Amino acid sequence: MPRGGKKGHKGRGKQFSNPEEIDRQMRVQREKEANGGAEPESSSGSDEESSDEDYEHKKKKGVEGLIEIENPNRVSQKSKKVAELDTSAPKELSRREREEIEKQRAKERYMKLHLEGKTEQARADLARLAIIKKQREDAARKRDELRKDKEADEAKSKR
Repeated sequence: MPRGGKKGHKGRGKQFSNPEEIDRQMRVQREKEANGGAEPESSSGSDEESSDEDYEHKKKKGVEGLIEIENPNRVSQKSKKVAELDTSAPKELSRREREEIEKQRAKERYMKLHLEGKTEQARADLARLAIIKKQREDAARKRDELRKDKEADEAKSKR
């Protein structure tokens, strides 16, 4: 519900174009096409010349028309042909790519040293494995002794 006397957009009057106005606009458009003012873009002429002409004909906004300078910070994108590309030159890697390669090499170097047993982690692993191996040997020896004692007791009881 509108307040303060403001009215909404609904209920406004509609504007219709006059048939004479439409006819006048169509005549003007036909005259432009006949005179070459609005040429279709399918012409086989150079695109640079037509774009320069279009730019000159456009109405410049604001201070554009007063100052004729080029933006020194603007970098124009020039497309290169495939033949012009230099594939023999080594491609410089980005910082992320370089870091990724260095990371891989460091990991490979570490794994090589680890397998040779030269890293601290490898030494700790080998020490832990030696302890476990000794415990298993002791347990196997005790089992053998218990089995031999049991067999000796069974042999005595059968006699």
